[in-house]
Amino acid sequence: MIISASRRTDIPGYYSEWFLNRLKAGYVLTRNPRNHAQVSKILLLPEVIDCVVFWTKDAEKMADKLHIVDDLGYRYYFQFTLTPYGREIEPGLRDKEEIIRTFIGLSEKIGRHRVLWRYDPIILNNKLTAEYHIEKFENLCKRLCGHTNVCTISFVDIYKRLGRTVKNQLLREITEQEMIRLADEFSNIGGRYGIELRACCEKADLSVYGVRRASCIDKTAIETICGCSLDVKADVNQRNGCGCIQSIDIGAYNTCRNGCIYCYANYSCPAVENNCARHNPDADILIGTVSRDEIVTQKKMQSNKNNNYNFWSDISMR
Repeated sequence: MIISASRRTDIPGYYSEWFLNRLKAGYVLTRNPRNHAQVSKILLLPEVIDCVVFWTKDAEKMADKLHIVDDLGYRYYFQFTLTPYGREIEPGLRDKEEIIRTFIGLSEKIGRHRVLWRYDPIILNNKLTAEYHIEKFENLCKRLCGHTNVCTISFVDIYKRLGRTVKNQLLREITEQEMIRLADEFSNIGGRYGIELRACCEKADLSVYGVRRASCIDKTAIETICGCSLDVKADVNQRNGCGCIQSIDIGAYNTCRNGCIYCYANYSCPAVENNCARHNPDADILIGTVSRDEIVTQKKMQSNKNNNYNFWSDISMR
């Protein structure tokens, strides 16, 4: 089984101590975001967990703890979002120069094949023009080349709850023509720096511009890290166009303190503040507690590794 940590919140950025405590305990409890009363127990045993996929905008607080994850026997890689935006867009993040250094340091520690860059989402407005993105993307490619092999892009989705930021003209819909232009430019730039460009859940077909569909929970990447093939299905619970394989997410909505104005996972600032105040790094669930009268269901879990298949032999013959 693959653990996603997490599409819903920045666990490496804010909850690394809690995450390590859960690995040591060998299990974690999660609530179904659509049914608060439904609580699941997820086993976190190395013989069951094939890989952990970390999602973060700043891995600084997790980087110095990875030796513990290694010693416990877990495999993992990072989806590391790094954009050129300032605090008007991403108010909770450190200075981007510091985060760039963290990205490079993480890559040097665990290998560039285990640090996948996300330039995500692409936002266009009166200040953040196509020319702005082309310049900033190339600058980041110069800094990150040799420290990652892949960059995943996506274009901002305008959710209903983002009405205020749309009204303030910080966010707007992006046309297909704009997507095609940026994808083409980015693909050419990435190619010059040895960085393959992929696109996450976009309606436009960008493959003709050298941009293939992204798989953020990526079967090939995990097989390479594990050194064996996986018998695993596509994740049907994700958006149309998603190339991810099945995983279990252990995060929770309304818990990320990055404060990004485009975020789909935070619904309100008061909810985030309330949830963060209820977090206990020693608890078996990310936020709050599970009462004794609640029913906890243990998920059926097993490794997806196909140990009878010689993965490295197959790779050598490709």
